[in-house]
Amino acid sequence: MTQTETRPAPAAESYVGRPLDRVDGTAKTTGAALFAAEYPYPGLTHGALVHATITRGRITRVGTERAAAVPGVVAVLTHLNAPALKPAPKPTPMNPSTLASGTSVAYLNTDEVHWNGQPVAMVVAETIGAARHAATLVEVTYEEFPATVDFTAAEPDAVLQKSDLLSSGEERKGDAEAALAAAPVSLDLRFTTPPQNHNAIEPHATTAVWDGDRLTVHDATQGIVWVRDHLAVRFGVPAANIRVIAPYVGGGFGGKASVWAGTLLTAMAARATGRPVRMMLTREGVYRTVGARTPSAQRVALGARPDGRLTSLIHTSVTAKGRVGGGPEQVTSQSRHLYDAENILVRQSLVDLDMLSNATMRAPGEAIGTFAVEAAMDELAYRLGLDPIELRMRNEPERNPIDGKRFSHRMLREAYALGADRFGWRDRTPEPGSMRDGRWLVGMGVATAYHPAWLFWGDITVRLSADGTVLVRCGFQEMGMGGATAHAQIAADAIGVPVGAVRVEYGDTDLPPGPPAGGSGQTAAVAAALLEAVDKLKRSLLTMARRSPGSPLRGLRPRDVVARDGGLHPVAGTGESYTAILARAGRDHAEAAVGSRSRVGQVAGQVRFMARFLRDRRRFVRAASGAQFCEVRVDPDTGEVRVTRWTAAFDVGRVINAKTVASQLRGGIVMGIGMALSEATLVDPRTGRIMNPSLSEYHVPVHADVPPIDVHWLDDPDPTMPLGLVGVGEVGITGVAAAVANAVHHATGRRVRDLPITLDKLL
Repeated sequence: MTQTETRPAPAAESYVGRPLDRVDGTAKTTGAALFAAEYPYPGLTHGALVHATITRGRITRVGTERAAAVPGVVAVLTHLNAPALKPAPKPTPMNPSTLASGTSVAYLNTDEVHWNGQPVAMVVAETIGAARHAATLVEVTYEEFPATVDFTAAEPDAVLQKSDLLSSGEERKGDAEAALAAAPVSLDLRFTTPPQNHNAIEPHATTAVWDGDRLTVHDATQGIVWVRDHLAVRFGVPAANIRVIAPYVGGGFGGKASVWAGTLLTAMAARATGRPVRMMLTREGVYRTVGARTPSAQRVALGARPDGRLTSLIHTSVTAKGRVGGGPEQVTSQSRHLYDAENILVRQSLVDLDMLSNATMRAPGEAIGTFAVEAAMDELAYRLGLDPIELRMRNEPERNPIDGKRFSHRMLREAYALGADRFGWRDRTPEPGSMRDGRWLVGMGVATAYHPAWLFWGDITVRLSADGTVLVRCGFQEMGMGGATAHAQIAADAIGVPVGAVRVEYGDTDLPPGPPAGGSGQTAAVAAALLEAVDKLKRSLLTMARRSPGSPLRGLRPRDVVARDGGLHPVAGTGESYTAILARAGRDHAEAAVGSRSRVGQVAGQVRFMARFLRDRRRFVRAASGAQFCEVRVDPDTGEVRVTRWTAAFDVGRVINAKTVASQLRGGIVMGIGMALSEATLVDPRTGRIMNPSLSEYHVPVHADVPPIDVHWLDDPDPTMPLGLVGVGEVGITGVAAAVANAVHHATGRRVRDLPITLDKLL
């Protein structure tokens, strides 16, 4: 699979921007890296879950005798004998860690069943084989209650999403419905997307060990601090008594951002048995107990003048959440910002189902929202006889369309120009079905990518040793995106040392608390804290130098000295390196910290985060964006669709590591191709049971499905972000499904508005 990317060359003296190899690459490729289910402990036992086979009801009997008789079984935990857990904290935006609760269910502390697949028992045994076999022997009978599980049937009962500090259920400008009715050209369309499940290469896994009232947890998580705080509440112990370790996570994409049953029950079992317990969920176990992307039904209505200028844009959505948890999917997020329509209405509604809570999944909201709005824009372009790119450019806003806020950084025109040139859009003939390659119908499609940029908070320490080495310590997450490598590059440039002299420690709650890996905001948050800590370190070194006998900086006023990469240089022309300052002062190191480990300090940090978040939201709109270009070939007899070529150009601010950014963007595109063509969780509308809970029946893209992917970026810094960087983890998937659907229409003349685009929809 040939892949290329365009990137501006970084300055020769800079590490930021270079395509450096990952610092953890060797450990991962040689097997030296330990994941959550690989830590050895004496006396280790293994757990396996028993899942409810009804949708909603009450357990009337649990038979554990046969399971307990299996050789090697240590315990069978049910609601009759499991240790009590405290209730999950009530979610509040003022304390983001409370948002980590996957559900509100009191696992194994209740006889109530809330969804088909809820854990109703757990077996602990000496071997994983014994545990899983014994789990099949647990007998559970139920009293069943009426349940609502059919999303399509429940859609008319949806209610408007409530607005809060983080999201809005409805926004409007003017009267979009009246403008739509009066528009010379209009369309009013319905789109649907199915539920989709997470399939990270590492299934959810936890190893838990209690020592008195102290707990050590190795967990496949995207947020160690959130897991620690959640477990502290549920088990009634101080957060300081819990250590969560997760230096390596084999993919997350949102599925590991919350605390699900597997983590809680593993820690519960370890406490009940007094033994270390490990549980790695089966693929089916992930589907049954870990939330996934909600289904959606969307309406996109567009009104326009004959020249293509939009007079009305309406985008509404209905999504589902579980009665015991989950939250709104920001389906209309991008539609509030993309097009300069005179009248706009965006609205999001929710329906509660007796299903497992929905959860975040790469670009939650924008991934499926861009499918609908960008496919509708393509259809409008055909109605008007305009090139799809030209229609978008005629409606490209100078300021945010709804409220007139300025964009912190927006170069979507430049991204489209770059992508169109690299893709060869000029070679496309506009009529559907007009391009062929032998017997194959050829189509080209385009769509806009968009994802908001977030800036979280994080604590950090930076230590410079007299030997010139640097240690950066922050409890952030590494799921394969290259965070440790990026922060080594940033620290090397900021302090002026070789990147090989920087060591980054992460993935452990014994470190200063860092942000979770989510919302494409981790790199920016850690970078902001890192740069602040380096600045404090430089100032402390300057103070040290001004007081050191024999230093050429002794006695100089601060204004006479400037800090430069590689050392401190006075205007007078003398100079002294950081390590020389330490030597003169007789110090082996100097250290600076950002943040506080105290409870009061952490609360203050959360308050500062929310204050900055609200202030920034009032001032401007900040986002990553881009242009997705897709070429497909469609077999006219069978309806088979092959994505044969892909080009994408992005405005993602400054790029820290060209190699890892290219990997992130390509990964999002691959995931979007799966969303477009194959991925769908099949739910029995009578029972709510997932019918395809495995990779043999849930189809993700394989190598043969993925074309050459040519990615490019502008590398123009966003002035409101640390180092000008904007997150890249999620923007890559946005717009992908629409680009595929638009290319399929160009090839065949058939519009598919219900994902995935399968053979039956083209025949």
